[in-house]
Amino acid sequence: MTERGTAAPVLDPVGAEPRPSIMRAEGLTVHYKVRGSGLGESKQVVYAVDDLDLEVLQGETLGLVGESGCGKTTTGRAMVGRVPLSSGKLFVEGRDVTRLSKREWRRLRRDVQLIFQDPYASLNPRMRVREIVAEPLVVNHVARGAELDRRVDELLDLVRLPRSAAARYPHAFSGGQRQRVVIARALALHPRFIVADEPVSALDVSIQAQIVGLLQDLQHELGLSYLFIAHNLAVVRHIADRVAVMYLGRLVEVADKDALYQDPLHPYTRALMSAVPIPDPTIERPGRIILTGDVPSPMAPPKGCRFNTRCPYAVDQCFREPPPLTEVAPGHRVACWVAVADPSRVKEPPHDDRPRPALD
Repeated sequence: MTERGTAAPVLDPVGAEPRPSIMRAEGLTVHYKVRGSGLGESKQVVYAVDDLDLEVLQGETLGLVGESGCGKTTTGRAMVGRVPLSSGKLFVEGRDVTRLSKREWRRLRRDVQLIFQDPYASLNPRMRVREIVAEPLVVNHVARGAELDRRVDELLDLVRLPRSAAARYPHAFSGGQRQRVVIARALALHPRFIVADEPVSALDVSIQAQIVGLLQDLQHELGLSYLFIAHNLAVVRHIADRVAVMYLGRLVEVADKDALYQDPLHPYTRALMSAVPIPDPTIERPGRIILTGDVPSPMAPPKGCRFNTRCPYAVDQCFREPPPLTEVAPGHRVACWVAVADPSRVKEPPHDDRPRPALD
């Protein structure tokens, strides 16, 4: 087991030395207060993200997956200073940035940027592409005049758009082209870490492949690191180096993508993987795992393991204590009492009606 707040080192595939961290969250917690549903009711707390430890290494893509509402977007926004932390710490290249002021965060955002999900809503329809891409450079007093024009042209070249696109408005472009404009704007200040919040979910499948390919090319050309948030597990498998799985505000499993897709250990991860479509009809599909029940409310998460209300393998301990994220193999961590005690148990067919003894 690794110590609290430290991830197991991830080795570079072409060398023996672990890559340094570019972004690290320790105990990241984000709670919201919302108005009660009735007159006179006190405010309620939404436990959006709870006690999350996550690390993105330099030059890698970490996929973050889970059901809608599990806290993925809140995690990504918190890591770039868009959402205030309730508790926990953030480190950028080893520097503690938890308590930065708004002015200090504005300076740091040259290094950390966010690519939004919806390319239709994230571009001002009254601004030309040149103004949109140039805006970060103007606001941060990086370039002006001929130098600004030259920089905009370079950014359009980077995202494979013609320079003539600079004179047009967003409505003149397709969804994929608009997302390229969004990416160009995010790259304007030479960031090193980018949170891509479902950047292809609003696009057609054929266009998704082009944008994913572009992000990979840019990573190799510019040395970028990504936190790639998505619910499409096939896309994540294609682009990610490692994958983290969230459920109801907490991490349940983190592993190298090959280990996670070939041998998932958490029952929730196994259910997700069983739902991934297999395009080749000649490949025999393993049994689909159907989860029963609804996802609990983030305003009233279950005691113990948050997955216990839907888990067919849950034992008494799962209802009493939240399981820690425990390393079960090099680089493979899982938060599950049953999987840590005996991984073979979660690979057996589930039986909801069997006894649930406490684990020794």
